[in-house]
Amino acid sequence: MSTSSVPKIQFTPNGLVLPQESELLDGVYQDYNAAFGGNLNPALETPQGQLITSTTAVIGDHNNVFAEFVNQVDPDVASGFMQDAIGRIYFLDRHPATSTIVQCVCSGVIGTVIPQGSLITDQSGNIYQSLENATLNSAGTATVNFACMNTGPIVCPENSVKIYRSVIGWENVDNPSAGITGSNVESRAEFEFRRRQSVALNAQGSLPSIYGAVFDLDNVLDVYAIENVRSTVAAVGATNYPMQPHSIYVAVVGGDADDIAQTIWTKKNAGCDYNGNTSVTVMDDSYSYPKPTYEVKFQRPALTPVFIEVQIAQNALLPSNIDELVKDAVISTFNGSDGGSRARIGGTIFASRFYAGISKIDSRVEILQVLLGLTSPNATSVALGIDQAPTISESQITVVKV
Repeated sequence: MSTSSVPKIQFTPNGLVLPQESELLDGVYQDYNAAFGGNLNPALETPQGQLITSTTAVIGDHNNVFAEFVNQVDPDVASGFMQDAIGRIYFLDRHPATSTIVQCVCSGVIGTVIPQGSLITDQSGNIYQSLENATLNSAGTATVNFACMNTGPIVCPENSVKIYRSVIGWENVDNPSAGITGSNVESRAEFEFRRRQSVALNAQGSLPSIYGAVFDLDNVLDVYAIENVRSTVAAVGATNYPMQPHSIYVAVVGGDADDIAQTIWTKKNAGCDYNGNTSVTVMDDSYSYPKPTYEVKFQRPALTPVFIEVQIAQNALLPSNIDELVKDAVISTFNGSDGGSRARIGGTIFASRFYAGISKIDSRVEILQVLLGLTSPNATSVALGIDQAPTISESQITVVKV
C-alpha cells in the first residue's frame, strides 16, 4: 500500500500540531481495513481491534516523543542534557550544588586579622569557612561571609553559629540573619535564568558581560550589576544606595572574593570607578615585576530577613502539622526549590508567588491572604535594595488560622 490514512504531524509557523488520538485510531483502522480487503470488524474485543489500538498507541507514543524532542530545542522548555547542550553554545555549564552562605558579625581584639578559610559551625554541626580575609575594625568587629563546606539546601537559622577553629584575637561570632540557603544541582529554571542573563558572557566592557562572567563563577548564588553613567552620585533602589559617578556596582552572594574581583577587573571598561563594601587587590599579570596592582571593590549585600504571614481558613480537617507544612512550602518557594526563581538581590517579592506552593499542600487549604515585610508582614509585596539579599527561616514565617 503506497499511501496511509494515518494523519501526519504538521509543521506550522506556531510549532508542531499532533493529530488527535481518535484521528490516529480512525487512520489505522482505514489502513488495516484496506489491507484485509474491507469489512473488517473494528470492535476492541476482536483480535484485529486489539491490533488496531496497539498500533495507534505506538504511533501516538512516537509522536509524543518526537514532539518532546523538538521542544527541547527551545530554551524556554529544554531540560536535562538538551538544556546542557544549549548552555554550551554560550560556553555555560550547569552549576553543581551550591553552599549555604551566612553573613556573620565577628568580634574580638581590634586589628585582629581573620584569614580567609576560617571556620565556624552551626547548631546542627555543619561547618562553614570564610570567603575573604577580614580585619576587626576600631570597634573590634567585622562582617564576614561564610560558606557551608557541604553543598545543598542546608538551612542555617539566625543566631545559630559559633567559632569552630579559633584564631588569636577572634573571640566571638554571630549571624543576626538566617543564611541564604544553598541549592542542589542547578535546576532547569535557574539554569535558563542564568543563560538569559549571560548571553554577553564573552563580551568585553559591557555590564551584561560583567554580570554573566561573575554569575558563572563557582558557588555564586546571586549577582546584581548596575552602572552610573552620570557625573554625579546616584541614589539607586529601595535603599537609595549611593553610587559613585561613572562607576559600576556589582553585588555578589557567595563565590571567592579574589575570583570575583579578578573577573570584574578583567571585564570592566578602562577608567571605571567601583562601589561596594569589599576591597580586593588585583595584580596585572601581563607585566613583568613590578606588576601594577589595582583595588577592586564589590558589594557583599546585607542578608535581610523577610517576614511572611500566611492567613488560611480555619478547618478541623486540615493536617495536624499544617503550620510546618505551610512554612516548608513558603521556604521552598522563597529559595526556588519548587522549580521557580529564588528571591534575589534588589528584587521585589510578591505575595502571589507563594499561593501555588501552599495550595498544593492539601485541597482543603483555603488561603485568605499572604503578607510580607522587612520588619513586620503588612504588605502584599516587598522591595529589596540593591545592597540587600533576602533571607528566610521558619522563625520569620507566621501561620494564622482565621
